[in-house]
Amino acid sequence: MENSSVNPQNPLSSSSDLNPKTPSRTNQLIPGFNSYHPSPSRTIYSDRFIPSRSSSNFALFDLPLPPQSSSSEDSTNAYTALLRSALFGADCGSVVPPVTPDKSSGLNARNLQICRPNCNIFRYKTETRQSLQSLSPFGFEDQLPGFSPSPVKANRKVPRSPFKVLDAPALQDDFYLNLVDWSSHNVLAVGLGSCVYLWHASSSKVVKLCDLGIDDSVSSVGWAQRGTHLAVGTSNGKVQLWDSSRCKRIRTMEGHRLRVGALAWSSSMLSSGSRDKSILQRDIRAQEDFVSKLSGHKSEVCGLKWSYDNRELASGGNDNRLFVWNNHSTQPVLKYCEHTAAVKAIAWSPHLHGLLASGGGTADRCIRFWNTTTNTHLSCMDTGSQVCNLVWSKNVNELVSTHGYSQNQIIVWRYPTMSKIATLTGHTYRVLYLAISPDGQTIVTGAGDETLRFWNVFPSPKSKNTETEIGASSFGRTQIR
Repeated sequence: MENSSVNPQNPLSSSSDLNPKTPSRTNQLIPGFNSYHPSPSRTIYSDRFIPSRSSSNFALFDLPLPPQSSSSEDSTNAYTALLRSALFGADCGSVVPPVTPDKSSGLNARNLQICRPNCNIFRYKTETRQSLQSLSPFGFEDQLPGFSPSPVKANRKVPRSPFKVLDAPALQDDFYLNLVDWSSHNVLAVGLGSCVYLWHASSSKVVKLCDLGIDDSVSSVGWAQRGTHLAVGTSNGKVQLWDSSRCKRIRTMEGHRLRVGALAWSSSMLSSGSRDKSILQRDIRAQEDFVSKLSGHKSEVCGLKWSYDNRELASGGNDNRLFVWNNHSTQPVLKYCEHTAAVKAIAWSPHLHGLLASGGGTADRCIRFWNTTTNTHLSCMDTGSQVCNLVWSKNVNELVSTHGYSQNQIIVWRYPTMSKIATLTGHTYRVLYLAISPDGQTIVTGAGDETLRFWNVFPSPKSKNTETEIGASSFGRTQIR
């Protein structure tokens, strides 16, 4: 093992300071200094480190001797030989001496031997994968003016374990419900039985927002895009609107006959999907409970998502259908019937307008991608297990999916190649619930094992290793109520 050349007391000291036997070149330049007498036949080098090629053996590296011509031809020939050597090897049909000849003997035919084919003077015992920079004939310290090689992008490592676990007693194991959502103010809402709890990520403070009583239960929660308003869907078919900052109920809206399992916000418009197969559009500024009714599904509506421009609403149902609606239609403008199981997992891409992802249940197991602008089916990926949720990263072109039967895993995908970046495990039941933090770096997953698990899966917007806004005191395992 080589010894380090850094002085522990002075990290800026050079290696010559550590070797007392190395003569100081400064002393060589002092007039009258007689302790050092250079040989008359030895070339003296100055401290400017100007290389001398008088003793260079160009035949050793298949470089032609520089002709006695102009400096431009000299540099061109040297560059050509160096480039040829870097691309095709140092032994491409060349005549190479196995041993460096003595200076006194010079270069002649008696000192040269024909090299065996593919014989490299510098040969590693084991081959290693070379980076793109290693193919360049120029080192990093000897780059041409204007030449800047791009660095090789290292694969991002995703932690395989959650950094926090919350116990969530009575978290239902029901595929058709949506009981977890994360607000833009960094507050997590969780429906547990008949109650809704708020967990403040910055302080780990838990607040009980409401209790619906023994005759009702929470079937969905959904935060408004901005502000502190939370919509709560109930098993009795009602939608309650709460101001979380004051823990006060603002209003209760009716219209559905059965449970409300899906909620989606678009500015002041709230969409609710129910087991009664309908979708109601509610303007919270209007006095009416709903302003329009969307009909088309033949079974329970279990997935709802508005696009980022608030122009299109995607809905998925237990009828294996994926529909797309606009702001003015009461009938779907696009219908996709390729899934063979319930469609709960729906996600719009924040990077490309009109790109929609959807996932099917146990009998389907596929993630499909659609272009709603051109009404085309782009691709399909068989995941091997029930797809419960999908969410895109807003920082990078990646998405995460959660799964149920039979592997209960969480997968981070790179789009559009759909290569797996990481597969995360830990839940012992189906991973039915998923939400993403406002900074886009952390996801929380929930399952019938009555736990909420927090994972760092996405990079920050500038790919810096910055901590999320979840407080340091929140690490570990705690209980949400």
